[in-house]
Amino acid sequence: MSNRLASERSAYLLSAQGQPVDWYPWCTEAFERARDEDKPVLLDIGAVWCHWCHVMDHESYEDPTIAALLNEQWICVKVDRDERPDVDARYQRAVQALTGQGGWPLTAFLTPDGDVFYAGTYFPPDDRFGRPGFRSVLLSLVRAYREQRDQLRQQAAQIVTHLASSSVEAKAGRPSADVLSAATDGMSRLFDFRHGGFG
Repeated sequence: MSNRLASERSAYLLSAQGQPVDWYPWCTEAFERARDEDKPVLLDIGAVWCHWCHVMDHESYEDPTIAALLNEQWICVKVDRDERPDVDARYQRAVQALTGQGGWPLTAFLTPDGDVFYAGTYFPPDDRFGRPGFRSVLLSLVRAYREQRDQLRQQAAQIVTHLASSSVEAKAGRPSADVLSAATDGMSRLFDFRHGGFG
């Protein structure tokens, strides 16, 4: 049995083509289906070089009972962070805002609009290492999505607002003379003329 990832070019996505999870690659079709079926989205971002990504693939995504739960209750999207650094950067910022840390695998739980309402990195299949188990997280979040949707949407909106207010947008054009002068003065003060370099 192979899933939608069988036609992808990424080695990371191709490594998951035989998993029993009904994976989508990053595409609008996945989010449209989530809206149509009123399901939350599981986003898994990883890389072929990531040890813990392969551990989670083996422990959770290859487990038939976890895969059945995912296929029934979630729309699942898998992304290669090397192929889509834009998607990875967006969701790493959200995970870091929620948990204070990031990394891979990035495991994010999204509204059908793509907004994060819960996230983490590696989840063991069952509670261990002081971490909640993936199985229990999935069940709890589906229950919350069904019974506390307004709170989840509010949390997702707060994350979006936080990220928008904390991002600095670069302005096009050349830096002003004042900015260049301040940078030159600062570097001159820090430069070590005797040994070279700064500091």
